[in-house]
Amino acid sequence: MVPKIKIITVLLCMLAVILLYKVTIKENAFNLRTLFFPAKISPEDLLYAGNGIMFVETTDRMDPPHLVLCSIESAARVYPDRPVAFFMKGLTDINSAEDEVKPRMSYPTLLSYDNIYFFPLRMNELLNNTPLMPWYQKVNPKTEIYWNHVSSDACRLALIYKYGGLYMDTDIITFRPVPEKNFLAAEEPQMTGSAVLAFTPHHTIVWQFMEDFVNSYDGTIWGQQGPFLYNRILNKFYCKVPPFKGQEDIMCGTILFLNIERFFPVPVIQWKRFFEVCEKLPTFNNSYALHLFNYANRKDRKVMVPGSNTMVELLYKKYCPNTYQAVLGKKPTYLKYVP
Repeated sequence: MVPKIKIITVLLCMLAVILLYKVTIKENAFNLRTLFFPAKISPEDLLYAGNGIMFVETTDRMDPPHLVLCSIESAARVYPDRPVAFFMKGLTDINSAEDEVKPRMSYPTLLSYDNIYFFPLRMNELLNNTPLMPWYQKVNPKTEIYWNHVSSDACRLALIYKYGGLYMDTDIITFRPVPEKNFLAAEEPQMTGSAVLAFTPHHTIVWQFMEDFVNSYDGTIWGQQGPFLYNRILNKFYCKVPPFKGQEDIMCGTILFLNIERFFPVPVIQWKRFFEVCEKLPTFNNSYALHLFNYANRKDRKVMVPGSNTMVELLYKKYCPNTYQAVLGKKPTYLKYVP
């Protein structure tokens, strides 16, 4: 009898330790970085498996709009077992676990997600050993009309080529996991978008994209290094992109071309629908995520307003609840980053 009591006691103690451990992990997830990574975490350490979700900020700002934080939060919720990496130009170099924790502490709404990581965006390092490097060494950002967008176009290609994974713009709200690992997504009939793409590391088509980026470069044409580039390569090497007959995805040669419904169920010409009163959020059953076309909104500068009963408010409530609660309570979504 005594041995049984001892065994039960030991098991109960072990259970208590496990529960305490889980609670501690949830409340202090960022401390694990210091425990398991005494040195800095590099993108190579984290994204080597081609399993990452990647976002890019090509301006120096460290206080992004809450739509950016909503986008990252929604991805972290949908992909809890995958690293979500945010590459920021304004972030100082990370040389220790302490450096890695500091940017996390700057974004309270993201702090509870232990799969979110922040990395400095250094184009001279990222573009090295790719066809993009000679272009970068010659281009003058000060004379470029669309530099932030063009540099983002370059960075996403280099990231996808080197690490593989899923890239998304920071105005995309994620609903559910994408089951595909290699794809381009249609934004319009027979026209791919550049706001989202996914490929395994060192994929041939991404190398072709980078080569065409340089060979056909024209910084005065919007989309020349984005959607137009992708379509040029598809039509030249893979297939003349056919129209969709319904809501099916199609193969363009060896490349999967996702239906418009997957990420762009609301077309760009209707982007103001996001900020109109909406009694009930559409189900978007055929979509993995929703692109809010922040570029189209650059002049109006509409934002999510709590209590407005708009579609964007309903999206925030459901898919980025931490960010929504912070905006609702007028709490800071950004605390000054001190290197």
